[in-house]
Amino acid sequence: MTVTNSTQYFSLGAYFDTGVFKPLYFLIILTLFICIIVANVLLIVVICVNRSLHEPMYLFLCSLFVNELCGSTGLFPFLLVQILSDIHTVSAPLCFLQMFSLFTYANVQISNLAVMSYDRYLAICHPLHYNTRMTSKKVILLIALSWSIPCIAILILICLTASLQLCGNIINKVYCDNFSIVKLACSDTTVNNVYGLIVTFLLIISPVFIIFYTYMRILRVCFSGSKQTRQKSFSTCTPHLASLLNVSCSCCFEVIQNRFDMEFVPNMLRIFLSLYWLTGQPLLNPVLYGLNMTKIRIICKRLCLVKSNLVLNECNVNLAVDEYDVNFQCKWPAADRTSPHDCYPP
Repeated sequence: MTVTNSTQYFSLGAYFDTGVFKPLYFLIILTLFICIIVANVLLIVVICVNRSLHEPMYLFLCSLFVNELCGSTGLFPFLLVQILSDIHTVSAPLCFLQMFSLFTYANVQISNLAVMSYDRYLAICHPLHYNTRMTSKKVILLIALSWSIPCIAILILICLTASLQLCGNIINKVYCDNFSIVKLACSDTTVNNVYGLIVTFLLIISPVFIIFYTYMRILRVCFSGSKQTRQKSFSTCTPHLASLLNVSCSCCFEVIQNRFDMEFVPNMLRIFLSLYWLTGQPLLNPVLYGLNMTKIRIICKRLCLVKSNLVLNECNVNLAVDEYDVNFQCKWPAADRTSPHDCYPP
């Protein structure tokens, strides 16, 4: 029976019966979600509260962390509900909303990395003109563009997909995926395919070209400069390069899984690969930037020391109060007491 664009729900075919391991899988996903929330929120707060971090590079990082929170919120609560459920279905509106959330997250992530590459290019290749070229207005404009363009482009993509006539409602993934729904279409998908190519060029190929160009220029400056210049440049760019490598690998996994028949791959591995591009960045980026960026690392250590000192001072105050109470309640003179407990005569 043909299902048209009035489809009320989709079935997620990648889920399987986990049996007694259901609580374990739920706990693992919940732990990952909590770690992502805590790590990204911590770094956002550190950057926002400390005025010394109100620089373009850290503001771009803040945008990156906010995007990771948005993407994780669009995925992990959904996974937690599906793990506990015996019937893996999702309503059509919720499915399209999740698609918008996840695909916007992925494309904003790439746009943010391209903007950060441009920022590193100016800082390393044009250090004397950096402050005049990377002004506050330009930072705001770049962040706004890195969010608004993907949001608008993905919204149009989702609207085109929602207008298709469908011949089925089974998605062979653990979340809603645009490509999987387009493959269910009975109607002509020429418009979707052409627009998909435009979006791919605009949101993926263009940022990748910017990243490639800027890093070619950065490497040229590094190898032509002194040893100190090379070390400083590599230490600055290492987290960004690691993040780019992680994004590239995860996107390759997703493209291969969408374009080729992966039935010969074990189901658990397919699920892992389909989730890696959505979970890898939010987990690794806080570690990469939190540990490798000197300013962030120093401020985080300072915050931890301040917190530990506050706890220690509170303990000392409590001990002093307890000792005062004991001395105040004692009936014997201090000179006649042999121990702190000799307060009352027998």
